[in-house]
Amino acid sequence: MRRAFHIAGVDVQPGERRFIELPLPQLYTHTAVSMPLHIVNGKQAGPCLFVCAALHGDELNGVEIIRRLLKSPALRQLRGTLIAVPVVNVYGFVSQSRYLPDRRDLNRSFPGSERGSMAARLARVFMEEVAKRSSHGIDLHTGALHRDNLPQIRACLEDHAATERLARAFGAPVIINANLRDGSLRQAVMELGIPMLLYEAGEALRFDEVAIRAGVRGVIGVLREIGMLKQRTRRRSPPEPFLARSTLWVRAPQSGILRSTTSLGARVGKGDRLGIVADPFGEREADVLAIVSGLVIGRTNLPLVNEGEALFHIARMEELDQAAGAVEAFQAEFDPNTDAAPPKEPPIV
Repeated sequence: MRRAFHIAGVDVQPGERRFIELPLPQLYTHTAVSMPLHIVNGKQAGPCLFVCAALHGDELNGVEIIRRLLKSPALRQLRGTLIAVPVVNVYGFVSQSRYLPDRRDLNRSFPGSERGSMAARLARVFMEEVAKRSSHGIDLHTGALHRDNLPQIRACLEDHAATERLARAFGAPVIINANLRDGSLRQAVMELGIPMLLYEAGEALRFDEVAIRAGVRGVIGVLREIGMLKQRTRRRSPPEPFLARSTLWVRAPQSGILRSTTSLGARVGKGDRLGIVADPFGEREADVLAIVSGLVIGRTNLPLVNEGEALFHIARMEELDQAAGAVEAFQAEFDPNTDAAPPKEPPIV
């Protein structure tokens, strides 16, 4: 018989679901704090996938993705073990902040240490109890405050064929071959030899229904790809994603008020006007011009900008026209306004 899955001193039996709380450093008010884990242990043996969100405490889409994932009927046939961590940075989540109380970025604090900062200690708990028990990982993110991201997968694809296979199975329209950053969860997990994806979609402190729906389908697609769920006999393959050759930010030519004229997911050519920055009276205006041709995969939503501030994130890729069409089809597919029948989960509006 398959053995129980042991985590945080708890045995989760085959076919069982358990909610577990990992103890974390308490607040200075003497209030106890814990990291919530939801373990789904399949009856049959298989891989162990962790899916985590809110590594930055103000990034909410992933929390909702995990909630919907855990309600999916598909998990009844799960093989192996799913570790779902809806809120990693509990401290930032409570205060609606990207950071921890000491202003450190948790995603620059891995693999952590037992005697380091609060961020380092939290990182170590996650690595020891979650990452090191897993065979695969997915980290769910959004853009920063006032920045919106087109749904995209970021992964280290060089010399990692398994990671690219997972990235394509997720089904996001854009894949970015992103270098590993020092202190990031992705770097720490990849150094353990564990394939891992980072999903970026939407904006901090906001729900985005398209990003959420795409995220749920993407995680389930990965579960099927690694054999934790059966492949559908009659399934429609997700659209082929487009791999970005490189990405860059177009920055504000002057300080002022931005009037954006380019939407997220738009195809732009070199020299196209993306927006206009003007002083409050409109006496001094400057065009924001695309410095390369590509696809807009990120943009600021805050009109008040300073000179040099990042405004539009552009991905350069081959077959740009096809990529733009695929993004348009992707957005239409997940747009709740195009639903042919009432969805099981009421859309967030």
